[in-house]
Amino acid sequence: MRRQRASETVERIVSAGSELVHEGPVWDWRGVTFQAVAERAGVNERTVYRHFPNERELRDAVMQRLQKEAGIPTLEGMKLEEIAEITERTLAYVSTFPSGEPMPQDATQAEADKRRREALLNALVPVTAGWSETDRATAAAMFDVLWGIGAYERLVKIWGLDPAEATRGVTWVMRLVETAVRQGRGPGD
Repeated sequence: MRRQRASETVERIVSAGSELVHEGPVWDWRGVTFQAVAERAGVNERTVYRHFPNERELRDAVMQRLQKEAGIPTLEGMKLEEIAEITERTLAYVSTFPSGEPMPQDATQAEADKRRREALLNALVPVTAGWSETDRATAAAMFDVLWGIGAYERLVKIWGLDPAEATRGVTWVMRLVETAVRQGRGPGD
């Protein structure tokens, strides 16, 4: 009986954390605190601490819940042919979260982004005759994402690639996308 109550309490705590995550942009976990989770779960803050000794363990449990909600299996043993499907499920799930406020940009950066977007779209026009505007914009956006500083920084900081390796990886994928576009294979193919 005692174990069952403890299990039910943990379930309420993790569910409360999941609800809190669902209320904000998917990348913003600042609202998942012991106090907020305790209030949402209807338990004392000490109860949360009893089951999760630190915020990291609480957030890990909530992350596992989110992955389960998204239908994402454990990633251990993932096969190459599963990557696209798991990505599709993940992004479909992420799209159910509020989008949040766009990151503020200064006028110089906003103008540079606008010029890059226009240049990418214009570069695709001659080789994408017959494509929908959405497919053309999606292909251009893929180049933009790869070109973006965020992708580069992720490769260097998270993956530990040196700058030359990161650049080589980005341009490799860009060439793969370019080849697909030249062969008439769009995002929907």
